[in-house]
Order: sequence, then C-alpha cells, then structure tokens
Amino acid sequence: MNRARAVLTSLAALLLPIIVAAGAVAQDFPTKPIRIIVPWAPGGNVDITARTIAPGLGEALGTSVIVENKPGAGGTLGTAQVAKSAPDGYTLTVGSTAAVTIAPSVYKGVDYDPIKDLVAIGPINNSALVLTASPKLPVSNYKEFIAEATKRGGQLSVGTPGLGSTNHLTIALVEDLAGIKILHVPYKGAGPALNDLLANQLDMMVDQLPPSMPHIREGRIKAIAVSSLKRIKDLPDVPTFDELGLKGFQANTFTGLFGPAGIPQPVVDKLSAALAKVLATPVVRERFLATGVDMLDLDRAEFAAFVKADFEKWLKVVRAANIAAE
Repeated sequence: MNRARAVLTSLAALLLPIIVAAGAVAQDFPTKPIRIIVPWAPGGNVDITARTIAPGLGEALGTSVIVENKPGAGGTLGTAQVAKSAPDGYTLTVGSTAAVTIAPSVYKGVDYDPIKDLVAIGPINNSALVLTASPKLPVSNYKEFIAEATKRGGQLSVGTPGLGSTNHLTIALVEDLAGIKILHVPYKGAGPALNDLLANQLDMMVDQLPPSMPHIREGRIKAIAVSSLKRIKDLPDVPTFDELGLKGFQANTFTGLFGPAGIPQPVVDKLSAALAKVLATPVVRERFLATGVDMLDLDRAEFAAFVKADFEKWLKVVRAANIAAE
C-alpha cells in the first residue's frame, strides 16, 4: 500500500511541472503575431474565409493575425508548410476539402497525413458549388450547357481552382453522368479562374459560392446549377444538379481552422474558443450567410470526426476515378 502510494506520489511529482508548464504556455499565448497560411491564390473561398475571421481572431487573442497566400499543387504546398511548422500555435491554416481531404490522395509526393499531421482546431463553414458561365457564352441554363459542350466536342473550357479539387471532381462527375466532354482548365486558386471568367478568357467555371455570389447578383456571370440537394436561398431560380436529372448529386466544400499536430492542448483550446467567439459574432455570421454558405456548427471532436470521414469518402472517389497528379 505504502509502495503504491509512493509510486503515485512520484508520478504526480513528475507530472506536476508538465501540467504547470502547459498552463503557463496557454496563459502566455500568444506573445507574437499569428500567421494563417491560405494554400490558394487570393480571391477564392478559402482566402475570403481566412480574411473574414482574421480580424476577430486577432481581437479575441490580443495579437495581430496575418493572412499569407501560398498557392500551388492543389493546396498541398501551403498545407505542408503548416503541417511541418513548429507546433506552437503561431502558424495555422484555413483548410478545406480540397487541400485537407482530397489533395493528399491525388498528388504524388505529398509528405503530410491530414489526419495525423494536422490538428483540427475548429470548423467554420460549408459551401455548395455553383456552375457558372461567361456572360458572352450562349448558355443560360443546364440544357444549353449540355448542348454547347456537345457542339464543342470537348473544347468548352471549364475552370477550377486546381487538379483534384472538389471543384474538379464535381465537374468530372457531371461530365461522366451527363455523357459530355469538357476542357478542364486547372488554376492555382479560384481567384485567377474567376478573373479569367469575368474577362471572357474562360467559358465556364465551377466555384464555391462566396467568390461568385456578388458577380452572379450583378449579372456579370450566369449561374447554371448548384451542387446542393436543395436550392440556395439567395439563388432561388438556380436549379440543383439533382433536379436536372443527376439524381442524388451533391458536393460541397468545408472550411476549418487547422494547425500542426502537437500544439499543446491548452493552446488548441484557446484558439478554438477564440474561433468560436468570432463565428458567434453577428456581423461575421451574417457576412458568411450572405454569401450562401452554411455555418458548420460542430464541436471540435465532431469536426475532427467529420474531417476523417470526408477524407475516407474522397479517397474512395479518387481511387475509383483513377485521378492522380505529380
């Protein structure tokens, strides 16, 4: 009995400094600016999301939060930088379906495991995708899109943020189910693709709602169909792919805040609480909802499980479609 008590006492003595140190880290954190790496070019959904939450995070944490863009390789360059960074809470990323749960299965040589090498700090939102057309293209609805694609014989250009992105897999699935051929044009992010669409350098595009919504409302691009099962509240006249005959068709993109695995739990808790506080702010919530996205209201454990399930789902899709990139 005395020996067992002695062992427990010794163990407590060993653990106490660790617990105290962890508490001190959380209490002191942050002591310098925090970087949020966006693994895409400026102007896309993930970039907009990061820049929407950054000011509030900075205010909640009492430091500046800097957003940096590092596009390339389907979002894996910037995400890998975060996964391999010091696990101290000062280098984070707004991760999305494409970079976190799809690209690691598509791109060869990706040296991070999205489940083991990243910690899910908290969810942000979930966005449907929209198929849009240049105003000069003689396409105003899905039937005309199919007819134009058939007439062009695989030369109708459709842009996406990159090979293996949710956007790419979405249009590839439409292509397969509708029996058409299109010319897929991958970019390093939605921003550059959208700019080319607006400049009539691109025929069509598959994009998340936030970047495209203002241009759809202003009539600068035409919305053809959305990837949700139900129509988008702010686009009531735009049908879903499911309505148009692609039964059960659904695709979306989540965003969330991630950091490298190994960040002390008290720091993760502090970051998670700050994110939740920002997302509960009416002005931030309304800004997101106005772009047509849904808030992803999950706790941290539920979000981690959601990410794991999404990774496994897209892994099966990628393998079945035999999609691979260097």
